[in-house]
Formats: sequence, C-alpha cells, structure tokens
Amino acid sequence: MKILVTGGAGFIGGNFVLNMVPRYPEDEYVVLDALTYAGNLETLAGVMEAPNFRFVKGRIQDRKLVDELFAREHFDVVINFAAESHVDRSVEDPGIFLDTNIMGVQVLMDACRKYGIKRFHQVSTDEVYGDLPLDRPDLLFHEDTPLKASSPYSASKASADLLVNAYHRTFGLPATISRCSNNYGPYHHPEKLIPLMISRALANESLPVYGEGRNVRDWLYVTDHCNAIDLIVRKGKDGEVYNIGGHNEYSNLEVVKIILKELDRPESLIHFVKDRPGHDLRYAMDPTKIETELGWKPEYTFATGIRKTIEWYLENRPWYDHILNGDYRKYYAEMYKERK
Repeated sequence: MKILVTGGAGFIGGNFVLNMVPRYPEDEYVVLDALTYAGNLETLAGVMEAPNFRFVKGRIQDRKLVDELFAREHFDVVINFAAESHVDRSVEDPGIFLDTNIMGVQVLMDACRKYGIKRFHQVSTDEVYGDLPLDRPDLLFHEDTPLKASSPYSASKASADLLVNAYHRTFGLPATISRCSNNYGPYHHPEKLIPLMISRALANESLPVYGEGRNVRDWLYVTDHCNAIDLIVRKGKDGEVYNIGGHNEYSNLEVVKIILKELDRPESLIHFVKDRPGHDLRYAMDPTKIETELGWKPEYTFATGIRKTIEWYLENRPWYDHILNGDYRKYYAEMYKERK
C-alpha cells in the first residue's frame, strides 16, 4: 500500500511513522506536515533515509498542493493526524483550529473522493465527548456517547468527525474514525503536561498545575495508540468509530507527583496556578469495541509507560532542548538544502 500520513512530524503521527515504516517495508509512507511549532522533522530522523519513506512540507488546507500530491502519488490510504491540538492555544486563537481541523479535513476528503482512495482514517480525541463528573467513576465514554465539546479545539475536532460521517454517508467515502484518550511518550512537545513536568523537574524549576490538579485523564502510551490505528486502518469497518483508551485514570496532580518521585525531585516544586476556562473534569474511555472486534489490547500500564517515557527524555535531552531554544526549526533547512 501507499499511505499518506498527514501531521507525521508531530507527536502521535511521528511515533506512528517511526513504528510502521520499518514494520511494513513493503508499504510506502509519505508524510505531509506543515512543520508548525508542533511539527519537528528531527523526530523523523530515524526514517529519513528509509527507501519506503518520503517527506513533503505543506498544509492540509492547501487545496492545490494536496490535489497535486494525490495526483502524483496515487495513495491507497490516508491517515489524518494533522491538527492544531493544544486547548490553551485554541482559547487564545480559535480561528486557526477551525481552519486546520475542519477545512483541512474537507480538503483531504475531497481529494480522497476524486482519486479513489481505499480508506480515509480520521484521528480524533476523547475531548469531543465533553467531560464526566469526578464522583461517577462508573461512567465511561462509548462510541455512541453524544458529542458535547467544551473548547474551541474539541469543537473543531467534533465538527471534523461529523464531516467525516457525512462524507461516508452522502458520498460513500470509505472512512473510519478513532477517538483516543490522552497520549504520552517519546517526542511529545514540551507544552503538554507530562513532557512539561519532566523538563521542568529536571531543571529544578517550578511545576505549574491548573487549579487543584483534580482533573482526571485516561492515559494511553503512544505506541499502544499507534498499534490501534494500524489495526483500524487494516481491519476496521468503513463508517465505524473506535474508542481507544489506556485503562489508566489519574488526576493531573497524581501524574505530577509520580514524575517527581521517578526523578527524585521534591513535591515542593509543585505550584498551583489559576485554572483555564472550561477545563474538563474527567475523561474516561470504554475501548471494548476495538478490543472485542479487532483484538487490540494496550501493552503498557501507566507505571511501565511513564518510566519508559522518562527514560526517553533523560536519554534525548537535546531533542527537547532544541524545541525550547528554537533550534529544531533549523533541521528542515539542513536536511533539504541539498534537495531543492
């Protein structure tokens, strides 16, 4: 197969590419990524010279570029990881989220229809369901839970999901959707909770925690997520939604304390800050459908996954140092200065 991976230089997309390119040497992978602040070509260094991998710089909402790419490459499968994804940024500037996360998805699906791809897969989020109360641990998100987005980010992702369903029903587009819980692992941008806390704890800097840190998330190690997407793309049923969860619910404060303990840093580094507007209380996924229908199971518990994550950051400090000081943007120019 020839597979287009959009957003493949980001956190989850990058991990997907790093896992799948060597796993399926008979398949060809093309990454399309705009290399915004969240896209880092250094993440893909391990596959840049692989014979079944190519990189293209560009935005998914660029209709001319996308059409030319589809006409040239004749893709079989499109997996859309590309998205603006940080809730705090969506509160500050909703417009770019609507442009990328909704209009970009439309551009991709129009190209999929025009060139007859076999599967379009939309990578979504548990945040489209809104949130759950902290005092009802029995409640979980199911695939048929009504969408009730709380932030401009989650509203843009919910809108994209509805658009994918509409294209499947109206035009017969072969499409699937996955909704995942909070991911963590290698190559995670340090604006997000876990890498932010790891990098600041290593520097003995204060660790900012929203509110009282009571907000609960279901944590999913990124490799488990990538394996689930691979299963859906290859074996999932057109028109279906699949929830992907890690069975690992922890409050933000618990996560921060676990990181401090693993790094042997004092809890006195924790600094509570004003909560963000509309902060969802709890996310919790029921992944029974993908487990029973496709045979997926998460390999990592939070205990094993967080240790592996911390070890990766300890061994790869230059990667996130380059992000913090802005040097990561130089990698693209250096990689492609001889390829123009």
